[in-house]
Amino acid sequence: MLVRVTEDVLVAQEAIEAVSARGAGAIDVFLGVVRDNNLGREVQYLDYEAYPAMAERVMREIAETAQERFGLEAYAVLHRTGRLEIGETSLLVVVSCAHRAASFEACRWMVDEIKKRVPVWKKEVWSDGESWIEGPESLGKQQAPAFGA
Repeated sequence: MLVRVTEDVLVAQEAIEAVSARGAGAIDVFLGVVRDNNLGREVQYLDYEAYPAMAERVMREIAETAQERFGLEAYAVLHRTGRLEIGETSLLVVVSCAHRAASFEACRWMVDEIKKRVPVWKKEVWSDGESWIEGPESLGKQQAPAFGA
């Protein structure tokens, strides 16, 4: 099992190798990447901050719950911090399961829970300003100063 908050570039192959298991018939990979726009504004880059020990603890709790709930063989959850340019990966979630349906469900559930619960803050920077924002999954709002991935 691999859980990490890091400033280093996230490498999907490392996570795939970490979850490979003889009993796995499916490996599901999610890459959350920085896009160039949000809510009608042109995004220049994102800046992520986290309390790594707490973020890793919550990511591990989410992954362990998913392991029990969906029968995961293994999981890898990595979140990046620092300045991320357009196209870079900010979140990497990889799971292995015996069957594909469970792997799809588990990966989606984990990403949603990470966006809701993990203490990682995202600042969006535009040509005319910047703002700390959060994902729409939390609190049902488009923008708010709290958690988000």
